[in-house]
Amino acid sequence: MRSKDNTLVLDRTDLEILQALQNDAKQTYASIGKRLGIAHSTAFERIKRMERNGVIRKYTAVVDAEKAGVKSITAVMTIYTDPKESEAVAERLCAMPHVLEVYTSLSEELQIIAKAVAENQETLHDFIANSVAPLPGVLRIRTSIITKKFKETSFQVSNNAGEVNLKKKNT
Repeated sequence: MRSKDNTLVLDRTDLEILQALQNDAKQTYASIGKRLGIAHSTAFERIKRMERNGVIRKYTAVVDAEKAGVKSITAVMTIYTDPKESEAVAERLCAMPHVLEVYTSLSEELQIIAKAVAENQETLHDFIANSVAPLPGVLRIRTSIITKKFKETSFQVSNNAGEVNLKKKNT
């Protein structure tokens, strides 16, 4: 990994380390080094450097809430906003514990798309009515309750001919 014009540039080894960690973040530096043909100390130093520079933000377990017995309801909200207030609305949504994801979209109108989770339908309704709807700049909200999940994926960094590509990884 090197810096080029204040931009972080990852080399092939860095990308291979990232791919290895994305496949199994619990593996040791020694096993990563063995797999990639580098010393475990090299793997350690590169991982620590990527952590310090924010390339690796955190390590986490992906938990299947249903299998863990957690009862919840998930909804996707399309929030139409006053364009002058959209950034502030998005930032306030990000701070709310019920909100899992927040995106903006420019179509006919400026929209914020947010994924929210609650214990049940009543809690979800209260959250939307009392926390989201009153935000300054919110014009209207369209809520879609998720009734069945068919697929959920995240992207995984991979190394293909020295370029960073995105590969879907089922979670």
